[in-house]
Amino acid sequence: MEKREVAEKQKKMMILGASELQVPAIKKAGELGYQVICVDYNENAAGFALADVKLVVSTLDQEEVYRQALIYQPDVVITSTSDGPVRTAAYVNEKLGKRPDLSYENALCATIKSKMRDRLKECGVPIPKYYAVTDFESFAEAVDKLGGDCIVKPADNAGSRGVVLLEAEKSDGKTDVNDGRFRALLKETYEYSLGNARNGTVMVEEYMHGLEVSVEIMVIEGEPHILAITDKYITPPPYFVELAHCEPSRLDAGTQEHIRKAAAQAVRAIGIRNAPAHVEIKVTEEGPKIVELAARLGGDFITSRLVPLSTGIDMVGASVLLATGTEPDLTRTADRGAAIHFLHAEQEQEGVLARITVPDAIYAQPGVEEIVLYKKPGDRVHGTRSSNDRLGHVITTGDTPEQAAELGRHILAQMQVEISRGRRRI
Repeated sequence: MEKREVAEKQKKMMILGASELQVPAIKKAGELGYQVICVDYNENAAGFALADVKLVVSTLDQEEVYRQALIYQPDVVITSTSDGPVRTAAYVNEKLGKRPDLSYENALCATIKSKMRDRLKECGVPIPKYYAVTDFESFAEAVDKLGGDCIVKPADNAGSRGVVLLEAEKSDGKTDVNDGRFRALLKETYEYSLGNARNGTVMVEEYMHGLEVSVEIMVIEGEPHILAITDKYITPPPYFVELAHCEPSRLDAGTQEHIRKAAAQAVRAIGIRNAPAHVEIKVTEEGPKIVELAARLGGDFITSRLVPLSTGIDMVGASVLLATGTEPDLTRTADRGAAIHFLHAEQEQEGVLARITVPDAIYAQPGVEEIVLYKKPGDRVHGTRSSNDRLGHVITTGDTPEQAAELGRHILAQMQVEISRGRRRI
């Protein structure tokens, strides 16, 4: 009886998402003494093995997650690295009367790109020109207004799904959207992006040229604390899949200061109060402009591995603590380089994965923190059009970001991928 009374007094945390990327947050919640209630549509999700309660429910099903929350009565509902569940967490916390770290209205602006762009524009945050469309004719008109070259993306998705560069063939510097061949390309592009749009809305945006970075932030009582700027390396167009990240950024101090200013301005515009934020920025000739913003930790192991390796700050632990109402310690205790490189096929290379060869010696090489493979022999390979198509990753460290990045490239070059009957060296 006594043990049961103790158990009933234990605080509970509902974590939306139980994938590998959510595992660090699940572990931290357990370390803090919380009963962990994990929610994921995948009954085999990695994090379920660490959960006290396993709920096989879609994290996007707000009403069902709320119904489960009424049953289990969690003290707090959070997500770690996924966009869609940010809305669900805000919705459920609001319905349960929890403190408004992110209101549901602001969560919509943080996760639906059309609403995000509207809010940022309203607040004077630097962004590209954009249009949100829900039918093909409006799409063609938007492309025409942007001169033919533009980024097309779903308004409600992540992980580079459905994102593509549309490049127009021009005559005398002008694009004819009624040209038969170009109109066929328009239709194909629109259908591809729309097929990845959960809410049926497609974004058409100015194509921004320049280097891309992400900014890793903890927001405490509305004040952004910028912990790291991450250099990003992406596949060539037409798709935009992230192939490597490196910290700290190697951009000059003046440019980094402009990046910090734009990122902080975006976070304040969205209305994040107490939560992590991940802001993606293009450094254009006109200055930094916001690509996207997320009211969550950065994925791709940026915040779970690179930030602590390069700065000593446990950003995942800090986000979980912040969700409980405790102000985290953000003291920097390290100053090193950290990088992640993703193993991948060519963009259009499809077939069956025969094998990935990783020399045993590289596992023990100094500076190699982790090598993980996502695919196994027999899996289908569909080129590299989104982050889901990547084959594995290598995390490396060094005294400087240059050393970490060079080591990562060196390790990747020693790994071999064989797809179908052709062997290709990465």
